[in-house]
Amino acid sequence: MSSLSILEARRLALAAQGLAGKRPDGKIGRKHLRQCMKTMELVQLDAVPVVVRTQYLPFFSRLGPYRQKHFEEIAYRDDEWYELWAHEASIAPVEIEPYFRFNKERAANGDTWKGLYRLAIEEPSYIKKVLREIEFKGPLEAKNLSDPQPREHTGWGPRSKGQLALNWLYRIGEVGIRRGPNFEKQFDLLDRIVPSRILNIATPTEHESLMNLLLRSAKAYGPATARDLIDYFRLPTKEAKQALEDLVENHQLEKVQVESWKQEAYISPEISIPESSNGCSLVSPFDPIVWNRKRLERLFDFQYKLEMYMPESKRRFGYYVLPLLVGDRFVGRFDIRNIRDESTLQIKASFSERKAETQDTAQKAYAELANLAQFLGAQEIRIDRKGNFSLQMKKASRPLRK
Repeated sequence: MSSLSILEARRLALAAQGLAGKRPDGKIGRKHLRQCMKTMELVQLDAVPVVVRTQYLPFFSRLGPYRQKHFEEIAYRDDEWYELWAHEASIAPVEIEPYFRFNKERAANGDTWKGLYRLAIEEPSYIKKVLREIEFKGPLEAKNLSDPQPREHTGWGPRSKGQLALNWLYRIGEVGIRRGPNFEKQFDLLDRIVPSRILNIATPTEHESLMNLLLRSAKAYGPATARDLIDYFRLPTKEAKQALEDLVENHQLEKVQVESWKQEAYISPEISIPESSNGCSLVSPFDPIVWNRKRLERLFDFQYKLEMYMPESKRRFGYYVLPLLVGDRFVGRFDIRNIRDESTLQIKASFSERKAETQDTAQKAYAELANLAQFLGAQEIRIDRKGNFSLQMKKASRPLRK
């Protein structure tokens, strides 16, 4: 079994995620977003707009400022990407759809939220009625159904029966999701979202699907443990472990020992180790490079917790905190708020990680905050005096160059 130093593992991981090098020069267009998505394989969705909805940030982290309109066009106008339940609610290229059909079959057999399955078993005629309405009137929001029926209290808060029916149809692959101007869900038939050239592909077996998805995980992650690879697409553990062993036996993946890791890792046999990592990026709390907190700590010695669900008195760093990656280390974190009606990016707190701050990193940090402000259309950066990063010593508010 070959071995990797922790520094080699970091650089491989960053290169695999498209975070190791300089951002592209010139105007950022749709082709750059497509390549980013191909690199990451999928992007997690989240509606919290404190800075910007999280699905836009992974592309910014890898490309710098770009037009969010490009994301909307690729995803919801041209239907090159589609929403699916993978690493939580996610969006991915339509080409991956055949390999997630096994999840739809599992859901149809009851391997999904109990409330959805119960409704499908108890009221199949209502489910058919909702599907027929989507067929003739879609895309529709749940509230626009002709018979949404009363709201019920479920594990996700109050939901109308119509909402539950639509979510069931989504989980079994009958309908898909488009988005309105305020990110509201609009349900439509899946075959009006995913093109027929994809839907007509023969359905792989579950084992074939798991092997394909694990290879995609390994490509996107670089060195990763079995649990890491399974978590990337939230695959069924027992079956995925068997598929992983078959990939090793077929020489499509190989085992490797990473310095300080207790568990063995897996990598593609064809990868080469970058000599350096030279990127500088603010990243979303839901970015693939940080969403697995245990892997993040194991790989980068960086502890991160999303504190927005904590009482304010218990927050250590802030409500919505973006880590800062410089080179092959996470060197700081910033509690950020986008004040839209003032065209201002507020840096509520700035923290350096274990004396990682230097004059160079401080300059890079401010340049990246300026990039973020440009991306969001903010005209000012307001830096509050909280935290131990030297940004707090700069002028409290400064205009951005147009």
